[in-house]
This record gives sequence, C-alpha cells and structure tokens, in this order.
Amino acid sequence: MGYWGYFVVGRGERPLPELDALAGAGDGPTRRASAPGGWQVWEFPSSDGDIGNMNALARETGAPALFGYVMNSECVVLEAAAPESGAWTTCLARSAMAGYLGADREGLTLEDYFLEPADAAERAVRWAAEAGCEVNAGALVDVLTSDPDPLAENLLFRFLDELGVGPL
Repeated sequence: MGYWGYFVVGRGERPLPELDALAGAGDGPTRRASAPGGWQVWEFPSSDGDIGNMNALARETGAPALFGYVMNSECVVLEAAAPESGAWTTCLARSAMAGYLGADREGLTLEDYFLEPADAAERAVRWAAEAGCEVNAGALVDVLTSDPDPLAENLLFRFLDELGVGPL
C-alpha cells in the first residue's frame, strides 16, 4: 500500500499549521521542507478528513498556496490558489487518476474534474508569477503529462521545483 495524505505548500513567517486557514487540519503535521522566500511544505498524512481551505490560506498569507493530495502514491490531486489569479485544480499521473474516478454515474470524465495539462500549465504560470517566479509552461506540461516514476509524490515535488518553489 502506498502513501495517502496531503502536502500543503505556502509562504509565511509563521509555520503554516498555526494559521487559521489550516485550523481544521488536526494534529500531526510535519514540516517536510523549506525554501528561500519563506516557502514551506507541510505533510499531513491521512486518507480522510479536511485539512483546511487553500483559498483561505492564500488570503491569510497574501501569497499563492497549493495543496497536493497523494492517493496511494499513484496520483495527486493538485489544488492551487493565489490572492489575485484565483483557484484552479488539476492532477498528476492522469492515467492512474482516471482509474480512481472510474465510470462516473453521470458520465463525467477526468477532464470534467481537472484542467487539461496545457490549461493547468497556463494557470500555474500565473500562480508562479504572482509568487514572483518566472517559469516555463512547457516544463510544467511535461510534469503534468508524466507517469509516476515510481511514486506520485516525486511528480509533486518535481512540479513544485518547476513552479519555482524549490528546490525542496
């Protein structure tokens, strides 16, 4: 069985779990990494529960924020928000995610839930620009269309590096 849990990425002077936006996260977060510019990555291991609100985290910190929910080390739901450019959702390891979604009762597909890689890369470029980073959309598309090798968590951290948050 692989890893299930959240990675929360944001900027701040205080540890992110101390902020009101993550008040529902419960006990047990672990600081996974720090990077220049006040970037923090916190790990919230669990397959259930609400960890907080990414939009509220972006508002509270005044900086872009990102949640990555890793599902069995096979795929990742990415939710991102920034105070100016807004929120967007996509996924990493799309084939594995499609398997998790299966046949939806209403006939919805992966594309009904998540932005296509090119659209997600465009939103990620705006997210990164708001964070003061200039990024390459092509490199982001490459990550967004990659399969996990061997773990989806590695794709998440590669995506963060491409966003200019890392190296982590």
